[in-house]
Amino acid sequence: MFGDKEKNFEEVKHLLHGVKADLLVLPELFSTGYSFISKKEVRGFSETRHGLTADFLMELSKITDSVLVGGFIETDGYDVYNSLMVVYGSKVIGTYRKIHLFDREKLWFARGNRPPKVYDINGVKIGTMICFDWMFPEVCRTLAMQGMQVLAHPANLVMPWCQSAMVTRCIENRVFAVTANRIGNEERGGDDLTFTGASQITSPDGKILSGAPVSDTGASVIVINEKSADNKMINEYNDVIKDRRPSLY
Repeated sequence: MFGDKEKNFEEVKHLLHGVKADLLVLPELFSTGYSFISKKEVRGFSETRHGLTADFLMELSKITDSVLVGGFIETDGYDVYNSLMVVYGSKVIGTYRKIHLFDREKLWFARGNRPPKVYDINGVKIGTMICFDWMFPEVCRTLAMQGMQVLAHPANLVMPWCQSAMVTRCIENRVFAVTANRIGNEERGGDDLTFTGASQITSPDGKILSGAPVSDTGASVIVINEKSADNKMINEYNDVIKDRRPSLY
């Protein structure tokens, strides 16, 4: 429900009842909704990394014994960002601010001002990006160059291409990706958006390990060997990282 954080928290908690996993990824701006009508409204929903959303994700992390990645509106001085936070137990491990703003997001948010970062949590190297960042292969490649094994990708996708594109992102970087997308419609202000659903877990060889419906909520848990993402060889001779020739690009 737009703007009702507590109700949205309860819906997520209900959805994940009984779920145990090492990593759980929630959609972009999962606690607030996406379509805003003013900068004042956006600022009213904004939080620091010590706000209500952080408290909820820490509570949920303890219940599920998971690393939680979920989107929120982050405030930092005058600016507000479309951000996500990475939470484990009673600690916010880090935040990421969306670098590439989509459409009317440019009216509400400042562009992310920090480079993508990989977090080593319990021996698993987790990278993050948000929604429209998928359109820019530099993001995933930057994370892969830092040793990322699993990409956590909260999203509110409205264009039809990302799920297919993530197959390519995973193949070209030899990583796993978890795209957690939203379903339904949101009509507010100048927006009338239908989200594409079809959340997806993709493997380093481009296989779709789990694909969600386009119009139903759900939670999927897949067992992977994250260390298989360390192997960048696609045959006896080609390593997708070492074979790069950036001096010629």
